[in-house]
Amino acid sequence: MSDQPPSLAMESVLKQSTSLAEDVPRVRGYDFNQGVDHRALLQTYLTTGFQATNMGLAIQEINQMIEKRLEPVKDEEGSDQTAASSLSPQGCTIFLGYTSNLISSGVRESIRYLAQHKMVDVIVTTAGGIEEDLIKCLAHTYIGDFSLSGKDLRQRGINRIGNLLVPNDNYCKFEDWLMPILDQMVLEQTTEGTHWTPSKMIHRLGKEINDPESVYYWAYKNDIPVFSPALTDGSLGDMIYFHSYKNPGLVLDIVEDIRRLNSRAVFAKRTGMIILGGGLVKHHISNANLMRNGADYSVFVNTGQEFDGSDSGARPDEAVSWGKIRADAKPVKVYADASLVFPLLVAETFALNADRLTAGIINKE
Repeated sequence: MSDQPPSLAMESVLKQSTSLAEDVPRVRGYDFNQGVDHRALLQTYLTTGFQATNMGLAIQEINQMIEKRLEPVKDEEGSDQTAASSLSPQGCTIFLGYTSNLISSGVRESIRYLAQHKMVDVIVTTAGGIEEDLIKCLAHTYIGDFSLSGKDLRQRGINRIGNLLVPNDNYCKFEDWLMPILDQMVLEQTTEGTHWTPSKMIHRLGKEINDPESVYYWAYKNDIPVFSPALTDGSLGDMIYFHSYKNPGLVLDIVEDIRRLNSRAVFAKRTGMIILGGGLVKHHISNANLMRNGADYSVFVNTGQEFDGSDSGARPDEAVSWGKIRADAKPVKVYADASLVFPLLVAETFALNADRLTAGIINKE
């Protein structure tokens, strides 16, 4: 019997490595012997690995958006930029998109902060992303449990969103609040020729809610356009449906809104996309950026996987193939629940740069 291991095994197990470049980051996490320093902890995410590293890269990507947004834009005489400078006057126009569940959750407060201080330029969300914010101004949403019986909750008139609970009475209160506004919208359409679009309706609802807890109150105050092309796909649609029997005739023009949204991308010097979740909001923002041959900066936060071919789960590189993200960009996808990730992203980016971002902005409250 040989006293030496087989040469094949030796060569396979002890294969020699090539040297990595000196600038390749080394894995190192946070050392709690240094005490509890949350900022320092988040800064070590970049070298922690896995989704922590993607989180660190997302922080860098958003901070690059912010730096470019703060750059003054000089009009080039005779250019399209001169003609449309009022559309996107920043060095980087930031598009924020999110699904309705995030407004139902406490992430709403992080989003409201961004609208309140005019830190983003364009918002895209779903019908639920509009109505849940307004409903929260009228009644509360509660913490429940993912495992509560749907049958039991239905009998009690309680709706479940994950582990959140929304009494159905909340939607009854919403109907009572909304119906007079819809009546007024029909009246203005008929007597004044008002041409309503989903974004104009959202602007009006933000004005009418008149509550500083609301995302859309601040979007109204700060003239941040909010687009929701599927505005009828939720409680708002239910109420519009019921209202159409009592006072028919309301028209919402989605064509005007798509031109307005796309123009914000086309005439921007640079663009950044921050998209929480998938579906309509992810594609609507990405497709607007196709009109300018892609966004310069992109951060996606979702749990979607690409194996089923869905746009929701697609990695950023798929968007590059469509021209929705620029070929030389360095987009980041964080595979995570946005309720865990987004408040931390805001803390390390927008909130950290709040003084610079809000310099010269007059709070309208």
